[in-house]
Amino acid sequence: MKKARILRDLFFTFMQVGGLTFGGGYAMLPILQREVVEKRGWATDEELTDYFAVGQCTPGIIAVNTATFVGQKQAGILGGIVATLGVVAPSLVIISILAGFINTFAELAVVKNAFAGIRVCVCVLIFNAVCKLWKGSVKSRLALVIFVVVTLGSLFLDLSPILFVVMATVLGIGLEQFKLSSRKKEGEA
Repeated sequence: MKKARILRDLFFTFMQVGGLTFGGGYAMLPILQREVVEKRGWATDEELTDYFAVGQCTPGIIAVNTATFVGQKQAGILGGIVATLGVVAPSLVIISILAGFINTFAELAVVKNAFAGIRVCVCVLIFNAVCKLWKGSVKSRLALVIFVVVTLGSLFLDLSPILFVVMATVLGIGLEQFKLSSRKKEGEA
């Protein structure tokens, strides 16, 4: 009975996330953070940040990958499947309905203005998510250095986000190893 309730909660929570988010991807981050961390306690901010990072590197949509990770953590493989179905169900229904109407109404000023407003809102939601992720991730000088290097690299280099994640990982490991070896040398001296 308990597992069935968890599966139900996973499905409906992620269905709500999928149904209330316009813009997908990064626009879902603040809603996922609120639902998964603050309301449900299914993950910590740090775990959710890790899920976002891995979700960015793996094939598929970040929100779907994150739903899969959270669902799997809560209820195993079946939980991952149920959470994934929950997050994609609203989009499938909405896209199916809109597909028949979009060509007819796409040129209407009201529709164009609505999408323009939604784009602005999505930018604000993404900015909010970045600010929350910043608080949970950039806690040291090392993290700040990695943040600055990756930010500048992403602004000025046309590279895959996967390469930035790999470079940040290598840089983090390398700098941490350097700090550890420096401490050992100081201890030996």
